[in-house]
Amino acid sequence: MKKLDREFYNRDSIHVAKELLGKVLVHEIDGQRIKVKIVEAEAYMGIEDKAAHSYGGKRTPRVEVMYGEPGCSYVFMIYGMYHCFNVITRERGIPQAVLVRAVEPLEGTEWMAQRRFGKSYEQLTKSQCKGLTNGPGKLCGALSINRSFNGMDLCGDIMYFEEGISEKFNIIETKRVGIDYAEEAKDYPWRFYIEGNEYVSVK
Repeated sequence: MKKLDREFYNRDSIHVAKELLGKVLVHEIDGQRIKVKIVEAEAYMGIEDKAAHSYGGKRTPRVEVMYGEPGCSYVFMIYGMYHCFNVITRERGIPQAVLVRAVEPLEGTEWMAQRRFGKSYEQLTKSQCKGLTNGPGKLCGALSINRSFNGMDLCGDIMYFEEGISEKFNIIETKRVGIDYAEEAKDYPWRFYIEGNEYVSVK
């Protein structure tokens, strides 16, 4: 499948978040090719968005990568234990990003099951199968995404996005999750997911 180029990411986060749905994230690791379909994503609109780490033009060592090239990754930790994988959007100097919230496993489920649960995919309970990648921290665990991936070029050969198989689906637009601190921004309908997909984190 065709790899997404940098121009795909060089747009505002709302457009990119919607259009990432159905696309395929590929991770080449340990001689394995892991593939997952994006089923849920949130847009963070940068300086004007009170939920964004770069709100108000904030620049710290943690968020500096957001001011860089579109099509690179921004990986941060929450609660000191879970990683969150984001895609930087817009041109250099405009710190917007898309949080990948949930994905559907396509290839490499055995490898992901071992990383998440330490056992084979066939040994997983129904709940564990669904819980393999249905949240930002879970998908990072399954795909072995950690802080070492912060700033990675997603137009390279280690981790990248491809065009998915052409399919029709409805996109649900709703509030983002876990940002109650963000005042009016917590109600912006900037979370997007594929209607009916079982891997969506929050319906």
